[in-house]
Amino acid sequence: MKKLKRLLIILSLLFSVTAMAAKTGYKITFVADGNSDSVLYMGYYYAEERYYCDTALNNGKGKFVFEGKRELHPGLYFITNSTNRYVDFVVYHEPQFYTLRTENDNWLMRMQVKGSKENEVFYNYKRATESIYQEVDEMKQQMDSVEFNQNYIPLQRKRMDSVLNYFIDHYPERMISRMTKATKDVEVPKEKADGTPMTDRERMEWFLAHYFDNVPLDDDFIVRTPKWIFYQRVMDYVDKQMYRMPPDMICPLLDSMIDRAEPAPEVYKWLVHKMTEHFLQSRVMVYDEVYCHLALRYYGSGKAFWSSPSVIDEQVERATKWERLLVGKVSPELILFDTLHVAHSLHHMPGRYTLLVFWSPTCGHCRETIPAVYNVFEQYADTIGMSAFAILSEPDDQTVEKWKHFLDEHHMTDTRWVHLNGGEANVDWRQVYDITSTPQIYLIENKEHKFVAKKLSADIFENICKAILNGNF
Repeated sequence: MKKLKRLLIILSLLFSVTAMAAKTGYKITFVADGNSDSVLYMGYYYAEERYYCDTALNNGKGKFVFEGKRELHPGLYFITNSTNRYVDFVVYHEPQFYTLRTENDNWLMRMQVKGSKENEVFYNYKRATESIYQEVDEMKQQMDSVEFNQNYIPLQRKRMDSVLNYFIDHYPERMISRMTKATKDVEVPKEKADGTPMTDRERMEWFLAHYFDNVPLDDDFIVRTPKWIFYQRVMDYVDKQMYRMPPDMICPLLDSMIDRAEPAPEVYKWLVHKMTEHFLQSRVMVYDEVYCHLALRYYGSGKAFWSSPSVIDEQVERATKWERLLVGKVSPELILFDTLHVAHSLHHMPGRYTLLVFWSPTCGHCRETIPAVYNVFEQYADTIGMSAFAILSEPDDQTVEKWKHFLDEHHMTDTRWVHLNGGEANVDWRQVYDITSTPQIYLIENKEHKFVAKKLSADIFENICKAILNGNF
């Protein structure tokens, strides 16, 4: 009988272990004693946005069960109601079956956790920091503003740093510690390893190379955090730290950042997509080179595993075209006819520079931009030595009549500005110059026929003209 009992116990344990091993998906039980909401919503942070992913109904006693067959991605999630009251919780490297129990008067401060060590640590941290915030709010009402800002606030910042450092030191592998550490700036050394002082340039280069040392780019949870933790740090790196850097400095830094994230598919995917689109949309003319580099390195090499073949083909085709149109590259030759059917060659235009313009009077942006650009051209063409090669981008019969009327209406009669009908040409200029929208305006140096500027507006064009005259271009 005893042997039979032992056998039954062993079988029961094996069954339990097998059942636990087979348990997949998630079940997050949220109990708020006294809660009268009929429904609560669960969502997650993702880069700069928040998204909803589940709902749960009140069982009549303040109990809500969020349940799904697929595991949740690691990251910071939240539970909220219809009035935007919310509380955060963690999903990170543990079975996603746990209970969060609280009281309705204060979801955060009264939270108790069952079945999740990650959330136990998380709420201990949140309660510690929330206590400091509450104290600060109370003291703000009681203290003189000068005393509050100059003496009290610095002390509270030190207290907050002390809490943060405590959790980083004592729970280094917990998500809350890794997440909060990501908000800390790296400390730039003043000396090299051999003890010699670093120059300002060397310190800046070190800072750029180590900017993400505290950010776990190789862990997928980091992309599912509030925007000030990950998204804003990435965008500050690109928009502020890289401000006015040349492409040959930007590209290696972006590659280093993205390649560090390769072990984390979600972070890697977001970085590749975001950086490629960011530089695709940039109005900085030389940053087309950064876009081409990213598109060809990541989409063209097959590393964009999440993209469809059509998206990959589109990125690679555009980048391949744009590579031929970068500042410093030789402009593809164009031969077109003017209003009198006289042929003109882009590579045989008179003067030091040629303004290459693609536009149409049916384009609202063109109707505003082209007269303004033309006025700048008239002002500087003589002193600089400049001509214009202006192509009608919609050469159908109806648009040609509107084109001629527009030229007369705006007195665009300067013979140095050559008006060309895009209907006949030596090449398919739409394909060669990737004209998918108008206006598109380039400035070409005539001696070697190289692009010296692109994406020109009237203001940028005028600044370039002034720079040429001052010898600064």
